[in-house]
Amino acid sequence: MLKQNLQLKLSQKLSPQQIQLMKLIQLPTQAFEQRLQEELVENPALENGKEENVDYDDYNDSSDDDYDDYDNERIEAEDINIDEYLSNDETPDYKYQTNNYSDDDEERSMPFVAGVTFHQDLLNQLNTFILTDEEKNIAEFLVGSIDDTGYLRRTITDVVDDLAFTQGIYTDEAIVEHILLHVVQELEPAGVAARDLQECLLLQLKHKTPTDSIALAIDILENQFDAFTKKHYEKLIQKYEVSKEQLRKAIDEIEKLNPKPGGAYDGNQKPIEHVVPDFTIRIVDGELELSLNGRNAPELHVSRDYQEMLQSYKDSNEKSSTQKDAVQFIKQKLDSAKWFIDAIKQRQETLFVTMNTIMHYQEEYFLDGDETKLKPMILKDIADMVGLDISTVSRVANSKYVETPYGTKLIKDFFSEAMKNTEGEDVSTIEIKRILQNVIEEEDKRKPLPDDKLAEILKEKGYPIARRTVAKYREQLDIPVARLRKKI
Repeated sequence: MLKQNLQLKLSQKLSPQQIQLMKLIQLPTQAFEQRLQEELVENPALENGKEENVDYDDYNDSSDDDYDDYDNERIEAEDINIDEYLSNDETPDYKYQTNNYSDDDEERSMPFVAGVTFHQDLLNQLNTFILTDEEKNIAEFLVGSIDDTGYLRRTITDVVDDLAFTQGIYTDEAIVEHILLHVVQELEPAGVAARDLQECLLLQLKHKTPTDSIALAIDILENQFDAFTKKHYEKLIQKYEVSKEQLRKAIDEIEKLNPKPGGAYDGNQKPIEHVVPDFTIRIVDGELELSLNGRNAPELHVSRDYQEMLQSYKDSNEKSSTQKDAVQFIKQKLDSAKWFIDAIKQRQETLFVTMNTIMHYQEEYFLDGDETKLKPMILKDIADMVGLDISTVSRVANSKYVETPYGTKLIKDFFSEAMKNTEGEDVSTIEIKRILQNVIEEEDKRKPLPDDKLAEILKEKGYPIARRTVAKYREQLDIPVARLRKKI
């Protein structure tokens, strides 16, 4: 049985303009420039550069009678396709491409450097070995099983099974092991195709010119690997009846080795991402001066041609459905261009106001660069001061960089929680981490300080924190435990 009832519901929805603004705010400079170029391609009513005496509102100031013939159809927020701002990455590439070529154009080819991958380089090296067809196929399969760090992570049994099922090569473990040891592990860089760290280090040592230190290092890795990894140096000295200096030289040889031989190959290196600072802070006459990267403040304007085109359509006596669609299309593009320009201006204001507040909040640090002078600061502190939502401040801080006299810094690194010192003052956790790092750097590496001792030293310095908190901060600083910091 059908029933009819009345229900009231309160809901909040973001307009396309708000979504557009939020997405623009979170973009760093380089990504913002790319987004700007995409918008210029997508919207012909948006033009780059500055145009004088342009009044976009002219086409909106006309009386409502101008739109009567088109059923007073105005472009509202919901008429803009919100998907354009939520899924830009899914836009097909062909929409961003234009064809500026004709049949009689001269064809010219641009030479490019052809890079050789890590695995291709290994396959090329196999050509220097005299192998039967079957041996070469097995060697190539082993090379294909090596990961990007240079390790063979699969067992010989699995390799034998896969050769049979996928390549139709029926062999046994002894043959595969022989090819691995005498062919694949002889390839460069040394240590490639190792099955674990111990084998990787041994392969590299055995490729070196023999010396007493290398011989001792090989013996240690082969027979006392566990004691070496745990840095039980006294046990090793007693075992091999050598001096501390002899053991130190052997360990130095091991520490020079590369635990990830594949990672050293140039073709495996990820492209370097250059950081473009979004802000610049300078000290002028003892005062801080903030500037926004000029690439974040492009000059844009609404196309005068599109405005005149809209006016000509309105003045025309023809009122066909085709012309109605044209008017709606032009108005949508003009509205979208206006909104985009407004969003960029709001983005500039939001970025500058937020960073300016952060700069003055951390003024002591920016004046001399001493990280111990960073004040405790959370997102809510800045949000309350600038009158923005916490999520907006987070978008500014998480992906933006600022150039300071002390280097280019990620803005979010200036945020930290507060802790009380012995005098009852609020201090930043960044300050505590810096002091902890200094203590560890100054410790006697022959007897590194355990976490409980570090906690005692920090307490003496006026920072009463627990041992587990010291361990947490140490891990955040990528500092190993005391046993692994030990030097002979």
